[in-house]
Amino acid sequence: MPLRTTFVADLTYRATVRASRAAFRALRLDVRHEGARHVPAEGPALLVANHASYLDFLFLGVPAVERGRTPRFLCREPMWHTPAGWALDRMHHVPVDRAAPAGAYLEARRLLEAGEVVGLFPEAGISYSFTVRALMRGAASLARDTGAPLVPGAMWGAQRIWTVGRTPWGTEPGPDFSRHGRVVDIHLDPPLHVAPGDDLTEVTTALGHRITGLLEELQRRPHHRPRPGEHAPWYPAHLGGQGLTPTEARELDSVPRSAVWPTWGPGAGSRLEG
Repeated sequence: MPLRTTFVADLTYRATVRASRAAFRALRLDVRHEGARHVPAEGPALLVANHASYLDFLFLGVPAVERGRTPRFLCREPMWHTPAGWALDRMHHVPVDRAAPAGAYLEARRLLEAGEVVGLFPEAGISYSFTVRALMRGAASLARDTGAPLVPGAMWGAQRIWTVGRTPWGTEPGPDFSRHGRVVDIHLDPPLHVAPGDDLTEVTTALGHRITGLLEELQRRPHHRPRPGEHAPWYPAHLGGQGLTPTEARELDSVPRSAVWPTWGPGAGSRLEG
């Protein structure tokens, strides 16, 4: 990356981090993270986690930033057509065109080979059931191609601010900034190391089990549980909430058929028919 390009990217990244921290303070968000030590202080790494909120990339980046790293995230290409698009471009995040994802893969591989930290969400979309749905093999493939450690993570709490769902009018609910003081937890686990001969499906399956274990531990924490009698569509059904079950979520989830289908969590064995 040319020196001037790197300078502009780092300057924009620092400004965005400051703005994010100011927003967290304004909303009185209690952002807690564990396992930042698993992000290497230098050299390539892949950060991978569950996807429950439109804001997840802001929170998954927190432990890496605390380690002095500036992770580059793979994000859906339509985000480049929003007011945030110019900043995403200047920070060298990577647009993913779901109809032609090879370009994003090659750019992520280039970043890893240059020693960068790359963040991605292998569910390739937000899970309507708040469980870990089918995973794409891309993260495992990038780790195998580049030798970068694969750092599994989980996040919980941001889904109460802005997530998917359906209102009675058939639209998404939109962001809810009305309640302050919410807790957002991020937990990173020790990395997986993928050898050149490792099977991508097996690695992806192991990743699904690791992320599910981390996620359910966060979801069961007392400060994330619904209050007695509370209607909680933001909390997974198998833990007592009113979120969609994995079977119900299949009608809304847009999951490529090439994904590795769950042998983990309450969605184990669940896949689209036909």
